[in-house]
Amino acid sequence: MEQVKKQRILSGIQPSGTPTLGNYIGAMRNWKLLEDEYDCLYMIADLHAITVRQEPAKLRQQSMQLLALLLAIGLDPQKNVLFFQSHVPQHSQMAWLLNCYTYMGEMSRMTQFKDKSAKHADNINCGLFTYPILMAGDILLYQANLVPVGKDQTQHLEICRDIATRVNGLYSNVFTIPEGYYPKVGARVMSLQDPTRKMSKSDPDDCFISILDTPDTIRRKYRRAVTDSDGEIRFDPENKPGVSNLLSILCALTGQTIDELTASFAGKGYGELKAAVTDATIETLAPIQERFNQYMGDKAYLETVYRDGAARASHLAERTLQKLMKKIGYVQK
Repeated sequence: MEQVKKQRILSGIQPSGTPTLGNYIGAMRNWKLLEDEYDCLYMIADLHAITVRQEPAKLRQQSMQLLALLLAIGLDPQKNVLFFQSHVPQHSQMAWLLNCYTYMGEMSRMTQFKDKSAKHADNINCGLFTYPILMAGDILLYQANLVPVGKDQTQHLEICRDIATRVNGLYSNVFTIPEGYYPKVGARVMSLQDPTRKMSKSDPDDCFISILDTPDTIRRKYRRAVTDSDGEIRFDPENKPGVSNLLSILCALTGQTIDELTASFAGKGYGELKAAVTDATIETLAPIQERFNQYMGDKAYLETVYRDGAARASHLAERTLQKLMKKIGYVQK
């Protein structure tokens, strides 16, 4: 019986800081759930990271930590391709080619460029402007069918699709047109101090839970989490964003529905809700942290994983790159 070809998924995460609980719930946890059903590539997006100035030693350390975290959440390096973006030079080559098929007007409409320019007004570099093109190259190099994205990345996926469609229209049958893969539960975890904004590792420390936070730190952050003054525990993101955020986190970590949770907290106070979210978070992160420490203590194994991942990723990427270069008219090597 002929084996059905699996659809391919590519996802990436920047090593610009320790991933948050929001990263875990919205993306990383779901990656483990995909590895048997899909052909998965998971990229540590270290090229993207330098649109903001990085300390060299810290960037190296955070990159290795992120690889160890991917393994710690259970990703099997035999079933998945785990690699550093910078170890696959085809990403940079593809980005240049796609730059020449993308218009300035398209890039100027990217809302994240405007947001990041406001945050980093002293470093509005060209990479910050064009990194959606690098992202498009990341995806298209591997002929990815699906890309797990949060709502804040939807615009970048759309420009990727536009570029791929444009190139296919000129040269025919070069790229697979990717679709977004949107998790149904817990895809958007909000800041603990400003629950109208997404939880981000670039925010002040008390705004987010890091995957590597200690139990004491997690307790402190949840105790200080913003709620409101009316005291009722109900899910109402518009009028009670802080309480609703805590309920969403608890829902994602326990598997209970929002209705089940609100019923269980009937007549109880915010302190009990915060305690429950704290306990669930600590229980979820403890085994991940234990495995993380084991992997960080075995640098030789980590090197084996990323070297093998780079070789496998390069093999796939080179096929697409050469296909496009031949279509454009380059002399084949």
